[in-house]
Amino acid sequence: MPDIDNALLIRLLDLAGISVFALSGALMAVRLRQTLVTAAFFALVTGVGGGSVRDLLIGAPVFWVQDGAIAAACLAIALIVWVTPERWWQGQLLEWADAAGLAAYAVFGTAKALAWGVPPAPALLMGVITGCVGGTIRDILAGVPSIIVRPEIYVTAAALASALFLLLLWLGAGTAVAAVVGATAGFLLRGAAIRWSLALPSYRDGKGG
Repeated sequence: MPDIDNALLIRLLDLAGISVFALSGALMAVRLRQTLVTAAFFALVTGVGGGSVRDLLIGAPVFWVQDGAIAAACLAIALIVWVTPERWWQGQLLEWADAAGLAAYAVFGTAKALAWGVPPAPALLMGVITGCVGGTIRDILAGVPSIIVRPEIYVTAAALASALFLLLLWLGAGTAVAAVVGATAGFLLRGAAIRWSLALPSYRDGKGG
């Protein structure tokens, strides 16, 4: 039963990450006043982008190609966003949806890499890639500066989620506890960055301001 519970939890993290990233992609498209087709495309590539890169790197079958329900869910999310009133999606929902996807997907990406025999250090990086690449693709398509090239804390939150997950596994905390704690910590760090504009120091050369 614990193995089943752990598998279910990891699956839920996967679906949560995909869904909220798909939501953030669709929101970006409608804010740019794009068509339903474009919103659906944004939702799909944002939802599956990070996981696709991860699977290619670790030699796993690309997950959404093997599971038609994932693409269908992304398209359904895009349709819901596109037909509902704009006031439902105002404020910082895009940023918070992205934060939730970042944290959940970072943990899931690390867990999947470990399951495919990837050592802990590169598995951590697979988690960061899983969490960050989808949003990066979304921003590039939208023609806006990507969050990963701004000082605001983003990649660091994904790294925290992955690293804490790995640390707790090493300490014997169990998959469920490690996943929940890691994802929560990553979400809280990213949420703090959104709320208070937290950022890492930018590089300054030694010749001036």
